[in-house]
Formats: sequence, structure tokens, C-alpha cells
Amino acid sequence: MNKQELVQKLGDIEWEDFEVKEAKSEVPKNSWETVSAFSNTAGGWLVFGVKKEGKEYTIFGVSNPEKVEQDFIGVLRNGQKFNKKLEVKCKKYNFDNKTVLAFYIPVAESKPVFYDNPKNTFIRTGSGDQRATQEEVNSLFRDSAFGTKDKEVTKLKINDLNKESIKRYRTYLQNIKPEHQYNTLSDEEFLTKIRVLENNHITLAGLLVFGDEDSVGKYFPDFKIDYLEIFGTSYADAEKRYEFRMSDYPNLYEYFFAIYERLIKKIDIPFKLNGAFRDENQPQVKAIREALVNLLIHSDYFSPMKPRIRVFSNRIEFFNPGALPKPYEELQKGDISLPRNPLITRIFRVIDLAENAGYGFDKMFKGWRAHYSKDPLVSMGLDYYKIEFFFDAEIPTTVDGEGKTTQKTTQKTTQKIIDEIRKNPQITRKELAGIIGITEDGIKFSINHLKEKGLLKRIGPDKGGSWEVLRRK
Repeated sequence: MNKQELVQKLGDIEWEDFEVKEAKSEVPKNSWETVSAFSNTAGGWLVFGVKKEGKEYTIFGVSNPEKVEQDFIGVLRNGQKFNKKLEVKCKKYNFDNKTVLAFYIPVAESKPVFYDNPKNTFIRTGSGDQRATQEEVNSLFRDSAFGTKDKEVTKLKINDLNKESIKRYRTYLQNIKPEHQYNTLSDEEFLTKIRVLENNHITLAGLLVFGDEDSVGKYFPDFKIDYLEIFGTSYADAEKRYEFRMSDYPNLYEYFFAIYERLIKKIDIPFKLNGAFRDENQPQVKAIREALVNLLIHSDYFSPMKPRIRVFSNRIEFFNPGALPKPYEELQKGDISLPRNPLITRIFRVIDLAENAGYGFDKMFKGWRAHYSKDPLVSMGLDYYKIEFFFDAEIPTTVDGEGKTTQKTTQKTTQKIIDEIRKNPQITRKELAGIIGITEDGIKFSINHLKEKGLLKRIGPDKGGSWEVLRRK
């Protein structure tokens, strides 16, 4: 019997993950690795009484199912072997008078889950259990303090903050909310109200948002938000590793505006009027702004990984160090507020740049879909999550184990480019972008794709030259 046939016979189980153990008369010792792995990753079913050989599954049954069940559940509940008491669900199945036990191990609310000592912390990778690295264990411990780290108070005081950042923040608040009660406060009173200061000392949140370079460096020596622009769909097909890399800024508030000004130039913003003025606050703009704020307020700044934004020819990618507290499908509903950095969230919320609840997935998805007619792609691992916003390229249907994706230029777009070039061989990339409705970076990628295939050739210089279609597509 193969795995598919077994799953079909046990059809009332929702198989989120799956591991079998022979377990004829006692609990196998390697079961504890799987319990740890399921608890730390995404949960799953552990089945006793089945042996796997290659791709084949053979049912032997458990000879004393009541004792095995009690022994297994007893160890998980007594709090002696594992660092946390674990509650599991058990089901029994009979196959030709052979009893199979299936235990559902849920993902733990608080991690890491290990047995005997922290070195026995396991995670699930593919269909196997793997011992967690020290950095992965550290990440799990940080996640156990989810929502508390940025509230910690430093030894620094108000003079260690960037005065220009505070001034710009307060000016921004006055412009969007001229009647706000905080506008009449002194700087010290104001910073205390938004909890940048606690008992005259700076919180970690306040330091990250408003600190100067030297003060931030004392607590976050390698602080950086990495922003890159790559002319290609990957490093492999780009002429250079990157065309632009953002300079360092002292704090999150300065990074937000510097990055946002670059990002809005990369997306399509059709001309629309909002009253007598051009409407530049369209849904796709809100989606990207939400993604940027999401990255800044939910990243794990104690991770060796850095928050990263990469702008490719066919997509914008936001990489957040730190795992999501729940599956993003739940967070997407918009009514679950579990910020990793609640004080940073509050600081951005005061000036209406953060959601009142949740992670803003709903706003990101609806906003991007409204213009580009496709959903962003979310992928995640034990200690990160990534959101990708695709332009005109096809969204991949699969993501590999490392979170890498593959894309293709749509035939529809390349055909449009060739048709327009036939009409006007001197047409510019900017003109093509306006006609076809994608970014200039997207046009550049598509043209490079056509040139590589021998379908298009440039005659003369970039300025004053022309295009030649070499053969019909």
C-alpha cells in the first residue's frame, strides 16, 4: 500500500503533514524528534503502526494500542521530558483487524519545543525532521517573546535621538492632523505619549524609529534596511548584480520616506483626478505603502538577517526577518492584531501609516489586485516571511524549498512590444511603457528577453537609434 492509498483510507484526517512509525509494541524513541519538529513548524499527524520502505507503506498495526497511546500521551503531558506540556489529538483506525494510531501534533503557541535539552530542538523540512541550528533556536526563543522586545528600555536619553527626524515626524502629524492633541506638547511630553520615552529613557522602539546613527549602533551594530533595484527577474539574468542600492539612513522613519519615494516610481499610477487634483493615492500605491510599513514594524531586528526590499523587472519583493505569528491566511482576514513590534506599530499608527489591526494583508491583496489583477505571493520559513508583488510577468504556481521562484515574460506583452516597434522603430521605452501599461523596468526586461531570443536588435545609440524586428514571432 502506498502513501496515497493510506491517506485515502484515512480520509477524515486533514493531512497538514505526515510521518509514520512502525511502533508495534512501544513508542519509538525517534518519535520525540517528530513531536518537536511538528510543534515548532506547522503541526502534523504522527501515525503508529505503519512502516515506510521507499515509497511503499505497509500496515503492521500496534499490538497493544491502549498502552502505546497512554505512554505516548503521558510523556507529552507530564512536563518532564519536554520543556512544555503538549496536548495532542488521537484517532484509531482498523485495517484488516490491525489497529493504527494517528496523533495530531499542533503547532505550539510558544516555541521552541524540545526534549531533554535545547539541543534537541527539531524543525520539519520537506518530509523529514532536522535538528535546528543555533540561530534557528535563537529565532524561536525571540519569537517566544513576540510583541515584547521593542518595549524594553535602554540606558539612552532624549539627547541620543535624531532631532531632525523628530521634527519631521511632528511636522507630518501637524499637516495631516492639525487639531491633534499631541501637537501642543513639548518634545519630551510628546515622545513620552507615544512611548518613545519611558521614565526619561528611550525604548528600543523609540531608538529604532528616531535614533541617530551612533545611538542605534550601540544596540543594533549592523542596523540596515537593504533596498536594491535589479534589472532582471533574478541576479542570474541581470547585467549587473544591482543597478541601485540605497545608502544607509540612521533610523526607520528616515528609511520609510527614502524607500517609499523610490517604490512609487516603480509601479503604474494611471492619471486620475480626485476632485481638482491628480489622485496618486490609488489602491496599488496603498498596497505597496502597506507592504513597506509592514516590513518596518514587523521585522525581527535582532536577527542576523536584514529586512530587504528588492525591485526586479517583474516584481517587488519584501523580505521580513522573523516568522509570522499565525498562518497568513488567518492574518489576511484583517481582524487579528499581533504585531511583533507593538510600540513601533503605534508610532506609525499615530500618523496613519499603520493598520489599526492586523498585518494589512487584506489591504495589500485588494489594492494590488485592483490594478494588476493578481494577488501578491506570500512564502515563509521558520524565521522569515516574504511578500512578492508581480507586475506583468506570470506569477509562478510553485515555490521551491528555498523560497525561490521562476517566472516567464507573458507572450501577450512581448507580442505587444513587437507590434508597437513595427509601427514605430524609433519608439522609446518610456513610450512603450505608457502604451502597454507596465513599468519601464518591465519594458527593459521584456526587450532584453526578445534580444536574447534573437527577435530584436538595436541599431545605433540609445538616443537617436531605432529597433529592428529580426523575424516574425
